[in-house]
Amino acid sequence: MPTDTLTIWQPPAIAPVDLSVETTIRARIDGKAKPLGSLGRIEDLAVQLGMIRHPGEPRGDNAVLMVFAGDHGLTAEGVSQFPAAVTVAMVMTYLAGRACANAFAAASQVDVRVIDAGVAAELPAHPDLIDAKIRMGTGNAAREPAMTPQQAADALSKGCELAVAEIRDGADIIALGEMGIGNTASSSLLLHRLAPAPLDQCIGVGAGQDPAGMAKKRAAIEMAAARSNAIAPFDVLAEFGGLEIAMMAGAILGAASRRRPVIIDGFIATAAALLAVRLCPAARGYCVFAHRSAERGHDIALAALEARPLLDLGLRLGEGTGAILAVPLLRAAARLLTDVVDLSDVLAGKI
Repeated sequence: MPTDTLTIWQPPAIAPVDLSVETTIRARIDGKAKPLGSLGRIEDLAVQLGMIRHPGEPRGDNAVLMVFAGDHGLTAEGVSQFPAAVTVAMVMTYLAGRACANAFAAASQVDVRVIDAGVAAELPAHPDLIDAKIRMGTGNAAREPAMTPQQAADALSKGCELAVAEIRDGADIIALGEMGIGNTASSSLLLHRLAPAPLDQCIGVGAGQDPAGMAKKRAAIEMAAARSNAIAPFDVLAEFGGLEIAMMAGAILGAASRRRPVIIDGFIATAAALLAVRLCPAARGYCVFAHRSAERGHDIALAALEARPLLDLGLRLGEGTGAILAVPLLRAAARLLTDVVDLSDVLAGKI
């Protein structure tokens, strides 16, 4: 039976971006000291940022990467070549400041927050670790629901709460990242049901499976899909999702509720965005898609969201690395609106 979602979870109030001001904002950009349309898609991005923050001006100075970590019971079926212990190891690497995400964030002047959404281990206390653990990893979705409806609701709510807290503390941009062994398998199932799309087209190599590993991964995902016929977004989350995916979806909704842009990373973050938009369609206007992942299924997810990513670099790491690389583009687009003089003022000698 489908879950009566509203009895256990209420999405935040999200106002759709004001499309009525698009023409006005684009006219402002057209009037800047540059040839018409010469900044290509940066102009489109500036329009989106302008609509998000209207009637205020967009800002991009303070960007925060939120890395959500969680484990997946599906790893027991061999969906990944790595054990769940790698999730813990990578969380500790983020906290030590030595992961790719940390390096990229330092280069791009982005703050990093590490959130334990559902790592299947007790993590040592650390001043930079946010303990938001819902449970010790999800259930094995091939054999049981990944989480209870209440746990799914709690994860969505916590992600929303954390994003809103960052915005209250001054974040202009929220960027999303994740870590969780087995989370491409979970994302494939979400994509299959929420796009919807044929299951086989949603399954990729993840962190790098060989042919034998892909056979195990495909068999486990097919077993999970056969176990439940859930199609309602909340039910799909509870049956197949990950706690880090749920919290990313909640963070998207939280950022949208506070009218801030949220940068979506690769395949897994886009699955979270698809979930968020299926739960609350108005959130779509606040999403900026960072890059086109090399992971199979990402193009399907982007198409389902009618999204065109900013970058195409062959990335498939996760962690929010692609989202971080997009932050300077958002900053530049915001400053196009706020800092660039009008051509008419240049011609009139008013600078």
